[in-house]
Amino acid sequence: MFLFLPAGQVLVGAFKGEHGGVTTANITGLFKQPYVGAFQNSIELSAVTAALGTVLGLALAYAALRDGTPRWIRSILTTFSGVAANFGGIPLAFAFIASIGGIGIVTKFLATELHYNIYQHGFTLFSKTGTEIVYLYFQIPLMVLVIAPAIDGLKREWREAAANLGARPVQFWRYVGIPVLMPSILGAFILLFGNAFAAYATAYSLGYQNLITVVLGAYYSGNVLSNPHFAQAMALGMFAVLVVMMMLYIPLNRRAARWAK
Repeated sequence: MFLFLPAGQVLVGAFKGEHGGVTTANITGLFKQPYVGAFQNSIELSAVTAALGTVLGLALAYAALRDGTPRWIRSILTTFSGVAANFGGIPLAFAFIASIGGIGIVTKFLATELHYNIYQHGFTLFSKTGTEIVYLYFQIPLMVLVIAPAIDGLKREWREAAANLGARPVQFWRYVGIPVLMPSILGAFILLFGNAFAAYATAYSLGYQNLITVVLGAYYSGNVLSNPHFAQAMALGMFAVLVVMMMLYIPLNRRAARWAK
């Protein structure tokens, strides 16, 4: 009930009119600007940060957890990842503003307006690229936590057997390591995608408004229109995007899991 009742309310409410009755106007409205652009930006941001988080998190986790690495590095990394993966929203946005923008610029930023741009060498933190960089702060640690058990499952005997048969490290990873880890990697990518796709406070605090979560929040706060059913339609659209991702994941996971059998 806790999981499906809210989802059911969103599904039913998305087809209700502002003054009652059944309508598809809320759904068709999603295919107009600026909502199409907001969905596109959210999908692109989520895909980029999920891909980079998966690759960088996998490399970092393997470097810290492989045989020969001191145990204290693993303890520090997992502890930090547990904290950083849950560190977001306004504190994270302000931390990046203070670090990249400088104290003087931050003071001016806070005293003027939310959309003030901070430029350093042509880079602005309040853009899609800047938001993606900030998202990686919690995407990479989340990947470390998710992929760590799978890396622990790589047996030393497999590497030794491959070496005895004359396989180079690249061949081991191509034919053994990556196929074994692939189901976990795909699952982690979907998790990171959903984590970024549903994030709200961090992007809002950075002033990057053209994301579907920020637009949805504006509707529910009454800053745009007093039609909560259209907001439910946007939430239904978010559900649809995540369902499509799961539909893509299931056959890929089955294909990748054949090797393990």
